[in-house]
Amino acid sequence: MLEERYSLSLERIRGIEKECGESEPPCGAQAAPFFRAGAEWLLYLDQLKGALFAEQKGGLPPMEVLEERNRRLYQDIAGEAYEKSFANPAYSVKLLGSQAGPMISFLAAELRGGISCIYEGRMEEWVPCAEVFIEAYNLFEAAASGELSEEALLSELKEALYYYVSDYCDVTVPRRIREQVDPSLDFAVRIIMESDLSDLRYLYRFGEYVTESELKTARFLNSLPRETVEKMAAVYTEGYKRGFELAGIDLSKKRTVEIRYQLGFERIVREAVSQFAAMGLKPTLFRAAQAAVNKRQHLKIGYFGAYANRQFEYDHRFDNALFLDKAFKERKLSVMRAAYEELKEPAAVYAGPAVMETFGEAPFAYENKKEAFSLSAKQKKLLTEMNAQAAEITNQYIRGDERSFTIISWPVPEIGPHYEEIFKETIKINTLDYEQYKKIQALLIAALDQGEAVEILGQNGNRTRMRVALHPLKDRERETNFENCLADVNIPLGEVFTSPRLSGTEGLLHIRQIYINEVEYKDLSIRFEEGMTKECSCGNYEPRTVEENLLYNHPSLPLGEFAIGTNTAAYAMARRYGIMERMQILIIEKTGPHFAIGDTCYSHAEDVKVYNPDGKEIVARDNERSIKRKENPAEAYFNCHTDITIPYDELGEIAVVKADGERIPLIENGRFVLPGTEALNEAFEKCL
Repeated sequence: MLEERYSLSLERIRGIEKECGESEPPCGAQAAPFFRAGAEWLLYLDQLKGALFAEQKGGLPPMEVLEERNRRLYQDIAGEAYEKSFANPAYSVKLLGSQAGPMISFLAAELRGGISCIYEGRMEEWVPCAEVFIEAYNLFEAAASGELSEEALLSELKEALYYYVSDYCDVTVPRRIREQVDPSLDFAVRIIMESDLSDLRYLYRFGEYVTESELKTARFLNSLPRETVEKMAAVYTEGYKRGFELAGIDLSKKRTVEIRYQLGFERIVREAVSQFAAMGLKPTLFRAAQAAVNKRQHLKIGYFGAYANRQFEYDHRFDNALFLDKAFKERKLSVMRAAYEELKEPAAVYAGPAVMETFGEAPFAYENKKEAFSLSAKQKKLLTEMNAQAAEITNQYIRGDERSFTIISWPVPEIGPHYEEIFKETIKINTLDYEQYKKIQALLIAALDQGEAVEILGQNGNRTRMRVALHPLKDRERETNFENCLADVNIPLGEVFTSPRLSGTEGLLHIRQIYINEVEYKDLSIRFEEGMTKECSCGNYEPRTVEENLLYNHPSLPLGEFAIGTNTAAYAMARRYGIMERMQILIIEKTGPHFAIGDTCYSHAEDVKVYNPDGKEIVARDNERSIKRKENPAEAYFNCHTDITIPYDELGEIAVVKADGERIPLIENGRFVLPGTEALNEAFEKCL
């Protein structure tokens, strides 16, 4: 039936292509350019479908053929071409009006999802998309002939797109869940494990956008000795294993590990898959979501290639505004429950994600377009409710206290002419002396545990003035507030962190310049009262954008984490090469104190006892909001955790404040001053 539907659709699409080329197209002159471009796109993907099938038996074509194919797949949104792409809401509105334009732009973006469907053979998702394209054409044709009024056209077009998402939610959402926990969906795994990685044509088998960056990364990794690659993978896999050990979770009961990474790093991933196999774990790898129903704003979660256009991703971050209502919320949650129930056995043995992030891409200044979809106040509330309830459902089947994770970060060639040097420096940073840092960080924690609060003051234009309240300790011999974070789940090592008390936590957090989730913020200010954000502003975005991107549409968020970074080697490398603004938050958070707004670090696993290497239990796993999980989980969790770091050179002081008012300085003028921690200052000399 699916093949028959697809065949009928193609026949009609060929007719649409022809009709849109006529002097008086049936759909109207304004809409004809979109439908002609859409029909050509759909027919090209059908040709590609046939070519990919042939290549399964005959092998890959020459590199120049693959490069041209890749260019063709992404030419619509790459570079300046995006200015005249219907996937650009501004262009779509210009040609089709303020009401039809955003909907057509949404449809254009959904059509781009056909790339992954064709490469992976997911016709059950692709055929409905082709059909809704035809349905949209028929509506414009009816309007052009006078059968539909403009008002009716807009209403029926919105309804068609709404039900395209809603009706097929029971296909797209379960597929997404299955990709995470079912290793039999092995499209990417087979490419990585079966390809000759020295023949870089393999990169084009994914269907992702491939640039010189991915090719250069793969070439560089191919040039490294096997021992080096094994070591790089071992830091990642052993850190994952150590995370389970520290949390007291039995890894032997798990069977799958989810790997996330960016194309070009396949040699490390292949070695990691082998090392995970020795632990009894099979990999799952899924592509970053392309359909609006499964996306989370503009964030890439999964595996992915280069960005053909970052603005395209940003423009469509709130496409769910087209279909998000109470009925859709309930339908999606219902589908999730049913999918997890069906997949409860593989979900129970899913161990958690192992993430390889990258840094070095050129900073990008996003434009907030008025033509793009945005959420209404009612939809923002619905979205936060849906996300909270979705997290509860997920946690019933993938329990937070029975899984772990690890994250590591590597540079990419865009970081500049010193790429190979920086990569080798990063290897050193990711493998720093575990024992040395364990001892130094233990000294910091011993001082911090004497206090009832920590005060943080900025300098050199940084206006931070924060007081972070600490939980009272009942037994200082056996309890601690801070975790001694070494090279396990969060690589590289180099921080001590806690979940602060909200009561008594207050003040101003200010950062002169920072990149969070690939968005640059200048003069970012967040004011806290009783541990909750009260006012947020920045110099280059209006408050609404800060609320959407940092607060994830919550009216307020708690301070879920306070940490002191100790990885001065990473800071020195960033300053020496002038790449601080290109560093990933995973490393940046270790280069000064950082504050995370949202959930605590122990979200959904607060009842799991965690211990430092010295045997002390970390008791600061809850705050006044997360403790509500026992009565009302919807009020306890926010399903976000965003780190904001003050670099050392903007740091005037960090001091522990004891109950009697005595102060214990830890850092002054950007340098560690607590006795026994002075060795951390040695790295600063390398960046002067």
